[in-house]
Amino acid sequence: MLSCPAVLRDGPFLGSRAVADDLLTNGALRGRCRRLFPDVYAWSDAVVDQLTWCKAALLVAPDGSALRGRSALGMFNRALIPAPDDPAEIVLPAAASMRKHRHLRARNWALRAGDTCHVGGLPSTTPARTGFDLARGADTVDAVIGVDALLNRRATTVKEIAAFSGRAPPGTNRALRALGLASSGAESPMETCTRLLLVCAGLPPPVTQSGAVDDAGFVARLDLAYPECRLGIEYDGDQHRERWAFRRDVARLNRLRACGWTVLRFTAADVLHRPETVVEQVSAILREAPGRWSGRVDGGEQPPVDRDHERLRPVVDP
Repeated sequence: MLSCPAVLRDGPFLGSRAVADDLLTNGALRGRCRRLFPDVYAWSDAVVDQLTWCKAALLVAPDGSALRGRSALGMFNRALIPAPDDPAEIVLPAAASMRKHRHLRARNWALRAGDTCHVGGLPSTTPARTGFDLARGADTVDAVIGVDALLNRRATTVKEIAAFSGRAPPGTNRALRALGLASSGAESPMETCTRLLLVCAGLPPPVTQSGAVDDAGFVARLDLAYPECRLGIEYDGDQHRERWAFRRDVARLNRLRACGWTVLRFTAADVLHRPETVVEQVSAILREAPGRWSGRVDGGEQPPVDRDHERLRPVVDP
């Protein structure tokens, strides 16, 4: 059986070049390789993930093309690499075009000098430009998730992202709103969703990654917190079901209770399918803190949380 030449193991390749370099015959190319795009192949048993599709698209993209959007975000925050079946998102020079393909989402944008960089050997929009493009997306939650992920990795800042608003492209107002909701403390998409649920329901913005302390010093770090009320809010993903995580969480919760903290723990099902319950439980405790907060949870915007858990699954609990 024909083995894969070593030079072709690192990712997708141009079939015509492999044949011209005598690495493969036309028969081997058709019989032992998987066609990704016209003239772009991967070895038949190679794992074809999102990064593979990105590399494959860039092999045949016009000069000056770069990754954008979610594909670019995945290069700066590997925990948020899109799912394998999601299309590779790339930006093309203004006058260029590519053949449509279900694994490709190409857009023509006018990029300026300094809007792109190389990361992992691939051309991509810079973290700031990526953040702006994500922030101006139509879905507020998706937009803030993307910006939070970049801020958390310290890849860019709100100020750097906002600088693009001066160009006034479509979606600038949406981008500025998303930036106003962003936080560098969110460590997962569902932490962002939980925080947005509370803020957009009219509750005060919680502190992200707040440290709880007692007389002896540091006790624990909380996903979200209202320190003045000693209220902590935790998003528990599937990893908390592991035995070691359960035991750790019990000990941690006991220490927090011993120093006067109340901790509410929520799951994806709570945040995505029972948001009203989450808001009411948090607001009830805030109201019980005398002189701390007396707001009503009957105003504000509707929580912009998409309740379709399936859509968020690729980025939940990375």
